[in-house]
Amino acid sequence: MFLEEETPKPKGRFERPVMDRWDVDELRAYIEELRSEIARAEAEIGKRQAGRAAADLFFKVPPLG
Repeated sequence: MFLEEETPKPKGRFERPVMDRWDVDELRAYIEELRSEIARAEAEIGKRQAGRAAADLFFKVPPLG
């Protein structure tokens, strides 16, 4: 079992499926899955930024930028 720090990262960010035989409904469903995954990644970014901001405030580190 891997600890969070030890979890292997994927080599590619995602596998590009072959869509040649997909119908329009399958393509739309795939787009919705991608949008859901984007939202999940953006939520994770928000959590990490909030955690960093809280730590910076606690330790009184001037903001980057």
